[in-house]
Amino acid sequence: MDKPVRVLAKAVRRRIRQGWLRDLLHGVPTGKPLHPPLATVSLGCWLSAAVLDLAKADPRASRLLLATGIANAIPTAASGLTDWSSLHREQQRVGFVHMLSNLAALGLFSASLATRLRGKERAGRMLSFAGLGVGGLGAYLGGHLAYRQAAGANHAPQVTHLVPLGWHDLCPLRDLPDGRPVARRLGYIQLFVLRQGDAVTVLADRCPHLAGPLHQGRLVMEDGEACVVCPWHSSTFRLTDGSVKHGPATAPAPMFETRIRRDGTIQVRPGLT
Repeated sequence: MDKPVRVLAKAVRRRIRQGWLRDLLHGVPTGKPLHPPLATVSLGCWLSAAVLDLAKADPRASRLLLATGIANAIPTAASGLTDWSSLHREQQRVGFVHMLSNLAALGLFSASLATRLRGKERAGRMLSFAGLGVGGLGAYLGGHLAYRQAAGANHAPQVTHLVPLGWHDLCPLRDLPDGRPVARRLGYIQLFVLRQGDAVTVLADRCPHLAGPLHQGRLVMEDGEACVVCPWHSSTFRLTDGSVKHGPATAPAPMFETRIRRDGTIQVRPGLT
């Protein structure tokens, strides 16, 4: 599956470039991935329609639920494809089968609705049950992506419980190159450290998207704001507070407060979240 995966992922990235639409589909404005809650709406509508079918309720209610799930599947697929295009290859393989399963389920539910509108309720119900079975497979694979392969999870270290309270010595200011980010360790955590004159910016080094090394990223200006771009999938974070400027990351990069002792030693502590 690697060849179609590679071709499709490249086409999606080329078609939906970095900007407000891509950020919206990733879920950057809300700080949470957009695809999972949208998928829950469609699957919930279709499952509810199946329950009404089993209860032999008013057929119009089932049709309304089917139509709602089908309409919601369009933004759900758009957000899912956008997220999928920025995953690593093993995740994309599972995601590709997840997508095929969901497309098949969508086809079955669409056929069910069309059949019901022609007055063939029994055949429509059978198509819905088949769609629910195939959609269940897609949902299972989506859960595997989220919980086993950690697609969409926050990969930045949770510094509040890994770093004790208070200030901690990091390194002498004179050991840092001026204007170029480097990696430094603080206990269990690797940090992104950027010196600009006597000012020092410190973030957790692992990108929240898929743990890319931020210290290897590019420094850029976005709308007048200094940012760092992850070298793996181009997630962009503001240096002032670690917040997300552009996805695919939706969670901020944890920020550290800094101060410099009289002897030139940089001290850090986790910033407020």
